[in-house]
Amino acid sequence: MSSPEPAPPPAEPGEKLLAEIREQPLALARLLEHEAEYARVAAAARDRGATTVRMVGHGSSDNAAAFGVYAFGLLPGWTALRDSITLTVYYGAELDMAGSTALGLSQSGQTPDVVEYVERARRSGAFTIALTNDPASELADRAEAVLPLGAGAERSIAATKTYLNQVAALGLLAAHAAGRGRAFAEELRVVAGQLEELIPALERSVPQIALAFTFVGRMFVIGRGPEFATAREIALKLLETCRIAAEPLTATDLAHGPVAALDPLFPVWTIASHDDSLPAVVEAAGRVREAGATLVATGDAADAIAGADYVLRTPRPPSPLLSPLLSVVPGQLFAWALARAKGLDPDSPAGLSKVTLAL
Repeated sequence: MSSPEPAPPPAEPGEKLLAEIREQPLALARLLEHEAEYARVAAAARDRGATTVRMVGHGSSDNAAAFGVYAFGLLPGWTALRDSITLTVYYGAELDMAGSTALGLSQSGQTPDVVEYVERARRSGAFTIALTNDPASELADRAEAVLPLGAGAERSIAATKTYLNQVAALGLLAAHAAGRGRAFAEELRVVAGQLEELIPALERSVPQIALAFTFVGRMFVIGRGPEFATAREIALKLLETCRIAAEPLTATDLAHGPVAALDPLFPVWTIASHDDSLPAVVEAAGRVREAGATLVATGDAADAIAGADYVLRTPRPPSPLLSPLLSVVPGQLFAWALARAKGLDPDSPAGLSKVTLAL
């Protein structure tokens, strides 16, 4: 009689989250397999004159849309905005969306009010696009065009690889709309290689830094321009995995009131990249130091933040617009390590599930 199979060892807290952070270079490569579809959809939007881009999503998808505002504004010169789901779906506002591209962002493609928004936008004259991991989803069925994210199934509740691919996807679509999609895709391949080196290096250094924040309950995360999307995403990760009341701010917002809340027990995570917003970020970091708050400097211009208590550098990408694909990784790994240091399981945040199933 054969002996029973031994039970599998219990999963380590955060095992799923860490695995998906590690998978991000591969996920980015999978997205690029769909480049021809992005080129085709960008051409359709351009041919229809649908140059006002309305993006909707929740959580990390909404954070990625904050990046999309800059991608479409800086590359093809199109107006882009994070549109209001509430205005159309809940209040029933009948907007004329002729000349608009309506983009629904959803990992699962099943988020009910995103699906409803896209359906109404289509009836209102918009060119509608589903940006999702599931091309057979309800969202994909309601939209005129479908752009696969290629991130693969997410097992961790806290999104990482889907967020990264959404940022890359919006940039790729905007680049093709601007007629430089192939060059942008090559730059994304460079970033995928940079991620392969960055992730294991940060895995070794971040957990020790996270230990110093074990009893932190609040934090500001500041960035500007495209990096404000990064600030929002890192703040969300700290909220959902670490129970930290983290608030994202632009570098200039910090000076308009929030700086008064700072003290030595109120740390600030600062994202600094080599672009035109860097002087404002450096100035904001100076205000943080003056307040005596602990300062964490990250990004490819982290060394420009003088007097930072902790520095987590990221490599400089081929172009500044790609910096958010790298600068989000220190925050992802910090949230993973800090949750574990606090005795929490980042794979099982209290009260959260993957898809919201009710309006």
